Amino acid sequence: MTERVTEVAILAGGCFWGMEELIRAIPGVLDTDVGYTGGWLEHPTYHDTHDSKSGHAESVRVVFDPTVLGYDVLLRDWFFRMHDPTTLNRQGHDIGTQYRSAIFYTTAEQKAIAERVKLEVQASGLWSRPITTDIVPEATWWTAEVYHQDYLRKNPGGYTCHWMR
Repeated sequence: MTERVTEVAILAGGCFWGMEELIRAIPGVLDTDVGYTGGWLEHPTYHDTHDSKSGHAESVRVVFDPTVLGYDVLLRDWFFRMHDPTTLNRQGHDIGTQYRSAIFYTTAEQKAIAERVKLEVQASGLWSRPITTDIVPEATWWTAEVYHQDYLRKNPGGYTCHWMR
């Protein structure tokens, strides 16, 4: 039996609840985990991330099958359409660096793909303002509290500022 090939993407685009809900429905996505990354505080809590106190972004760690879902497709057709990548440190009413748009690449190939896709999306005209998405190396991943995992499944009708544009 051959082992399934997987890849990991780490994406930040505002509140992790709404992103996780959209991402988990993408064909080829095998698992999601919401958490914090990109900051300086070790073992951050949800409270620590607010008011930009820890430097961490609310993020989704996505395990996917690259034979079904290409990293470029995940970014172009999903990530850059499920949030507004032109609003610096903001999504809807959520404001602060914890809500920034960022791609935390895990390999040099992911970095190159992310940079190319960002340019393609900017040139596409989907967004009239410049894209502010950071493309940075992965940082230590801190899994969010249990009550944040699968939040919108546990709380149907809960708050989200994410939809496909």
